[in-house]
Amino acid sequence: MNNQNNPSVDIANEEERKYRAPALEKGLDILELLARQGSPMTTSQMASSLGRSVSELFRMVLALEYRGYITASSEGRDGYVLTNKLFTLGIAQGSARTLLDAAMPVMKELSFEIGQSCHLVVPSGDQIVVVARIESPMDLGFSVRVGYRRPLVETYSGQVLFGHASAGTRESWLPQLQASADPELIKSFLSKADKAAELGYVQAPSDFVEGVIDICMPVMGMQGAVASLTVPYIAIKAQSVSAGQALEYLRLATQKISEALSDDGL
Repeated sequence: MNNQNNPSVDIANEEERKYRAPALEKGLDILELLARQGSPMTTSQMASSLGRSVSELFRMVLALEYRGYITASSEGRDGYVLTNKLFTLGIAQGSARTLLDAAMPVMKELSFEIGQSCHLVVPSGDQIVVVARIESPMDLGFSVRVGYRRPLVETYSGQVLFGHASAGTRESWLPQLQASADPELIKSFLSKADKAAELGYVQAPSDFVEGVIDICMPVMGMQGAVASLTVPYIAIKAQSVSAGQALEYLRLATQKISEALSDDGL
C-alpha cells in the first residue's frame, strides 16, 4: 500500500519513531524474557527467543549484569538469571511498602505461634511473586525465597488471589492468563478459584514439594485481595500445632493485616 498520499499514516509512523528507544527496548526485552523463563538463559538462548543476534544483545547483557539487574547462575548451569533488584525497586513504592509494613509484624507473630514459616505473595502480570517471608522458629522448617515466581494459574496462591479479586480485576487478568496457558488449565484454574472464594482459603498438599501442606488465605484491601499469605505446613514431632489449628491462626493473621490496610485506606 502506498502511503505517499496519506498524511495521517506518515504522522503515525513519525510518532512511533519519535518515542522508540531501541537500546532500552532490548534491555527490557531481556528482563521480561528472564522473568517469564524462570530458569538460567545464555546470551545465545536469549537471542534465539527474541529473534535477535548475539552481537545485538552482548553489550546489553553485560550492562545489565554490571548494574545488578541480572547475574550469572549459581545453580551450576550456564546462563543468567534475574536478581532481586527490580523487586526491591518495586516494593519501594507506597502501596507495596504499606503492605509490607502492615504484614511483617503479623507474620512474625504467626510464625512464632505455629512454629512454621510463612510467606506473602502478590500478583505480577500472569505470575505470582513472593515479596516477604518469615522463617520457622523451629530447628527444622521449610520456606520459599523472596523473589520466587511461578505462573499464577499453577499455584494455590493464584487461586486465592483470583477467587477473591474484584470483578473488574478478574476481567483484566483473564486475557493475560489465557495468553500464557492452555484452555483446559484455565478452565480448571477458574473452577478452583471459585472454590477458594467459596471456602475463603485453600488447604491442600503441595504439588511441588512432598510432605508440605500449603495453607493460603487472602489479604483483603478495598478493591479485593491484594495479597495471599501462605503457610507451607510440615508435620514436626516437636510441634503441637496441627494443620487445622494453623489454619485458624492464619485466618486471624490475614484479618489483622487486612484491617491495618483498611486503616491506611488501601
